[in-house]
Amino acid sequence: MKDLVKKIEANIELFKVNAEAQVVKGNKAAGARARKAALELMKDLKEFRKVSVAEAK
Repeated sequence: MKDLVKKIEANIELFKVNAEAQVVKGNKAAGARARKAALELMKDLKEFRKVSVAEAK
C-alpha cells in the first residue's frame, strides 16, 4: 500500500510539472506527457481504492 501511495504521489508531481509546462509555455509535448501521467494516475487511484476497501474489511 505504501508503494502504491508513493507511485501516486510521483504521478501527481509528474502531471503537475507537465501540465504547467503546457499551460504556461505552450509546450505540446508536455501536454502529451501530462495526459499520459493522468491516465496512469487514474489506474493507480482505482487500484488504491480496491486495495483500501479490501484492507478495510
